[in-house]
Amino acid sequence: MNLMNNAVINTPTPVNEPVMDYAPGSPEKKALKAALEEMASQQVEIPLVIGGKRIQTGNLGKVVMPHDHQHVLGSYHKAGPAEVQLAIDAAVGAQAEWQNFRWEERASIFLKAAELLAVKYRAKMNACSMLNGGKTVYQAEIDAACELIDFLRFNVRYAQEIYEKQPESSPGVWNFVQHRPLEGFVFAVAPFNFTAIAGNLPTAPAIMGNTVVWKPASSLVYTPWLFMQMLEEAGLPPGVINFVPGSGADVGDTCLADPNLSGIHFTGSTRVFQGMWKTIGEKIDTYKSYPRIVGETGGKDFVFAHASADVATLATALVRGSFEYQGQKCSAASRAYIPRSLWPAVEAELKEQTGRIRMGPPTDFRNFFGAVIDQAAFDSISAYIDYTNTNEGGEVIIGGGCDDSAGYFIEPTVILATDPHFKTMVEEIFGPVLTVYVYEDEQFEETLELCDSSSMYALTGAVFSQDRRATSVAISRLEHAAGNFYINDKPTGAVVGQQPFGGGRASGTNDKAGSQANLMRWVSTRTIKETFVPPGSFEYPFLGEE
Repeated sequence: MNLMNNAVINTPTPVNEPVMDYAPGSPEKKALKAALEEMASQQVEIPLVIGGKRIQTGNLGKVVMPHDHQHVLGSYHKAGPAEVQLAIDAAVGAQAEWQNFRWEERASIFLKAAELLAVKYRAKMNACSMLNGGKTVYQAEIDAACELIDFLRFNVRYAQEIYEKQPESSPGVWNFVQHRPLEGFVFAVAPFNFTAIAGNLPTAPAIMGNTVVWKPASSLVYTPWLFMQMLEEAGLPPGVINFVPGSGADVGDTCLADPNLSGIHFTGSTRVFQGMWKTIGEKIDTYKSYPRIVGETGGKDFVFAHASADVATLATALVRGSFEYQGQKCSAASRAYIPRSLWPAVEAELKEQTGRIRMGPPTDFRNFFGAVIDQAAFDSISAYIDYTNTNEGGEVIIGGGCDDSAGYFIEPTVILATDPHFKTMVEEIFGPVLTVYVYEDEQFEETLELCDSSSMYALTGAVFSQDRRATSVAISRLEHAAGNFYINDKPTGAVVGQQPFGGGRASGTNDKAGSQANLMRWVSTRTIKETFVPPGSFEYPFLGEE
């Protein structure tokens, strides 16, 4: 391998990718419309990618449109235990060569992938996110394009900054550290709801020299497949990232059973993550090293309003925070605490704004709201609405309609709870359902305690207040209730490099995607001390006199 000697190289300074607006008549809208038409008219067959080779198993899953689930966009081959073991072997086999690349050479691959996405494949990636992921053009743009580009560019810079951090040296001694990749393979498990997260999960460890087995979500295989092709076009060597769609049992069980497992990079449900952690604990004596466990899981994200809050901005945050991408965000606003003095005005504004929401296919750019991802999601979310309609403690006051005849459509729904521990107030729903609890104005601090204690999650949250003293109290009382905390803003939309993302409690390990903290989890530091003139005898000066 040719090494680039005698150079201390700086990576390009990352800047957040500008969000295109897709205004009527704009060139980006024209290109996207053409991509939507082309992709909707074709069917793709998605293979596994193991050691750089395409593998077809014949065990197929469907790729469909959530808003028109009879429209098949293609199929994907599912990995079984044998293929997963091949992927593990490919990752372990590729590690020595990948680790021997200079870090700048690794970085160049991911910077090129970012540029390919930004320039060459942007329209295709966004169209795929809209058709297979059910996103509006804006939600696709900020996720599948901008955030994924940002992850790649910022993570490369964070890697440089990590490698630059070196210890002090004393006279006659040179101390330095090597940030080694982990010994083994990293298992990356992706969710359906963010292509950016799906792409970051395997690439963050790979940037730091690790090799990866990557399982995309079964309900969103298409955009990860496109991204895998971009990585290959950018020069990613075979075996560094191995693409293995398949069931959680077939892929996960095989990976967790392998002694070479060095880490898990996970985004998904709390239940699945806890199960994986338990399995690792039970097998801890079988691994070559203690696996790093990094996970971002569920949320029951809150908006807490003080009596001084501005009604229009509060209601807008609730609508956007709860209903953008049909509430299918781990950060989505799912519960709100509103003071009684504001509630009549907030309720009226919520009904007025929600009444203006257009629901339908994302290919019609006038629609703000689309279908949920699949039948399982539809059934789970609609069950919460059914529960509310048949039990005391909560009442549907906006929306509540569900129809899966053509697409998986659930109306934007607001539930008013008289019981602050009502089922929809405390459990994660992961859909377009907001539950509101109205509290007495004078019980502001007591209700803050209620907000903090009534959910096992601690991912995102927001406080709306024009009273700085009240804001300060909320920041303090809700210190551990959210890893990403917002003041007078919706609790969604974290930007790489600006708001590193992650939460604690049952929401995950809070290793902050989009920051140095996350990349540090994918290295194992070796400290090296070189003494230039070592002593030749064991005696110390203090031994010279009684």
